[in-house]
Amino acid sequence: MASRVLSTTSLTPLCSSTTFNKPKIKPSTNHGKPFLFSSSSSSLGFRNRKIKCNAVSESSQGSMDRTVYQGAFGPWTIDPEDVREVLLYRSGLVTAASSFVIASSAAFLPDDFTLKEIIENNLNLIYLIGAGGLGLSLYLIHIYITELKRTLQAFWALGVVGSLATYLALAQPAGENLVQYVIENPMAVWFVGPLFAALTGLVFKEGLCYGKLEAGILTFIIPTILLGHLTGLMDDGTKLTLLGSWMALFVIFAGRKFTQPIKDDIGDKSVFVFNSLPEDKKEALIEKLEKQKLQSDSQF
Repeated sequence: MASRVLSTTSLTPLCSSTTFNKPKIKPSTNHGKPFLFSSSSSSLGFRNRKIKCNAVSESSQGSMDRTVYQGAFGPWTIDPEDVREVLLYRSGLVTAASSFVIASSAAFLPDDFTLKEIIENNLNLIYLIGAGGLGLSLYLIHIYITELKRTLQAFWALGVVGSLATYLALAQPAGENLVQYVIENPMAVWFVGPLFAALTGLVFKEGLCYGKLEAGILTFIIPTILLGHLTGLMDDGTKLTLLGSWMALFVIFAGRKFTQPIKDDIGDKSVFVFNSLPEDKKEALIEKLEKQKLQSDSQF
């Protein structure tokens, strides 16, 4: 079964990009009534031996169109629910980036600056908002291999639990906020680190799929600064330099997401719907597509 599925698609497992080659199995060319599904629904109907789907597409600027994209398992279109999910995914990244930049800016502000005091007094809240934004994006991210997505989500959950435990058991009794405690006690990176491991996985996926330089650099900066702090092998000047770079690149990364077409963050929707089907329906669909391919090849 697995080999037959893999033979129908040449997609990069991590990536959700709809710019791909013509599939080896050619689905029905009846585009007047394409598949019926969305990224949050796995309903699939059979009528007159044709698989059908209707949806409305939106571009990244919100204008409506009816573009039909050719997927590995059949044609698909973008519906309003897809657009909402993508916008929420990108908004989560903006929330995480904004929270991180606000919290980190305290390291660069003068000690007698009022804004620094305000930020330091609200670091726990800022951290919570940032973690929530990242969690939203990891919940909505489109990755073809479900296990990889679940792994990133598991790292996020471990990081949240570790952060909460560190605050309640260590930082709060010491009269400090979580961020300040981690700064003064490098070993605490072990507890909050999984949260940033999840972020590293997300930016790695984005860099790999879309060739974004800022995402690629972040993939190295994030673990470097955390490991440098944990081991004590990095001086404060280097940390601040890397922290400033992290802040700038994170803002660029999150902002540039809104310049991409909506379809980029959806990926090949036919793959996600196929993965959600029961095994018997997967077999039936593959058999149907193979027959269509044979019929198409026999015409040439």
